[in-house]
Amino acid sequence: MPALWPELPYAKWKDTCATLQLWTQIVGKVQLALTPWLNHSWHVTLRVSARGLATPLIHAPAADFQMAFDFVDHVLALRCADGRSRVVKLRPISVADFYGEAMDALAALGIAVGIDGMPSEIPDAIPFREDRVHASYDAEYANRFWRVLLRIHEVLTHFRTGFLGKSSPVHFFWGSFDLAVTRFSGRPAPLHPGGVPHLPDAVVQEAYSHEVSSAGFWPGGGPIDYAAFYSYAYPAPAGFADAPVRPGEAFFSKDLGEFLLPYDAVRTASDPDGTLLAFLQSTYTAAADLAQWDRARLECSLGRPRKPRPLP
Repeated sequence: MPALWPELPYAKWKDTCATLQLWTQIVGKVQLALTPWLNHSWHVTLRVSARGLATPLIHAPAADFQMAFDFVDHVLALRCADGRSRVVKLRPISVADFYGEAMDALAALGIAVGIDGMPSEIPDAIPFREDRVHASYDAEYANRFWRVLLRIHEVLTHFRTGFLGKSSPVHFFWGSFDLAVTRFSGRPAPLHPGGVPHLPDAVVQEAYSHEVSSAGFWPGGGPIDYAAFYSYAYPAPAGFADAPVRPGEAFFSKDLGEFLLPYDAVRTASDPDGTLLAFLQSTYTAAADLAQWDRARLECSLGRPRKPRPLP
């Protein structure tokens, strides 16, 4: 059996990671083009599946369909409710070629869709049609990445059960390439300044329209060259950066404005699930206490299988 929490050294798969992020953006933008807007951009996220990452059901005039990255058989599968399907093989090809094959597969199913051809949230981005720079696909590391997401999804899902207030699904953002869950205080937040590369300010401002405590997992890149868990608050309350959090390997990054916990600190812990839960709970507690959230109204005990939540 493969390790439950496999190694995921960013340096060994960073080229595949960069290519895969762009491939997921192509799929995500198809979903974006065909799905009514839902608060905080929740309508465009991917979900961890039993074989990879998948869109929810998408409704188009020609078909009800899903698109799914399968990191076991290494294909992008397009499946329609009427039984028709197409696949694009995942292999070392350029973003431009993947874009062409994915669009051809959609056209073969009668699904006509035009997407924004510029990647989002990536500085110095290359349009999908023109990108022959990113063309890596290491199947072993793509599979490892998915297996990491499986374990993290389990812990984030459990953590989500301890909150009665508004909470996001546990979902994957293809723009920033991270798995996240977000809790809301219920109060409006100050207008976000925007400024995210290749992302309209209106999208960012709507996403952060209300106070949040958000946490998740990022495989690495840019300012950090390792996989890590993160947790941040918007707006960040006074004293948040200096709040005590667990475990001891967690720290506040002034550059990113959020707490980080290296993935390896969780992977190698005697109790990985408990270590990650401690990080999620302690960073949320810091945000909620310092911002004076109504915790008594918003929180509850963690959920258990087959046990209805007791009423007060």
